[in-house]
This record gives sequence, structure tokens and C-alpha cells, in this order.
Amino acid sequence: MTVFAVEYVYDAESAESRAAARPAHREWTAGLAQDGTLLASGPYSDGAGALLIVRAVDEEALSAILKQDPFAAASAISGIRTTEWAPVTGLLAEHSS
Repeated sequence: MTVFAVEYVYDAESAESRAAARPAHREWTAGLAQDGTLLASGPYSDGAGALLIVRAVDEEALSAILKQDPFAAASAISGIRTTEWAPVTGLLAEHSS
């Protein structure tokens, strides 16, 4: 499995749609965390986006996972940047092999 850093970008106009979709989004992320797909996630303190650390076979599988996010269905995400990431030290390092 590959570890990906996924950055969501939000715009100010999506605040209402994010608030409405947040309970479903949090349920979705909790399910991914429970099955080991999501290693960590959370919003940036300035409200401009969020970071998700996700395990997936490849970018195609990652894309399929992200399309299931209720924030995506609510058009609450204005941009996504994904990068393969290889944590070598710390709590997440064991998940990169």
C-alpha cells in the first residue's frame, strides 16, 4: 500500500455546504480510519482546507475513495492535491511499507 498526503482546499462560499455535510463526512472518515485506510485527518486551523493521510493501492484507488467523501458530493471542496508520501520516522512510519 502507498501512503498519500491529500490536501483539500475550501473556499469561503463552501462554508454552509461543509457545515451541512460535516456529520456525514466525519462518519465517512471514521469508517476509513476504522478499516485502516485513513491514518490521520483534520482541518487546517485557518479553515482554508484540510489534510488527510490515506493508504491506497494506487492513485486510481485513492481517487475512488475520495469520490465517496460527502464533502465531494456537496461540492464543498474547491481543490485537491495528492502526493505520494513516505513517512520514515514517527507513528505513521510503520504504515508506509
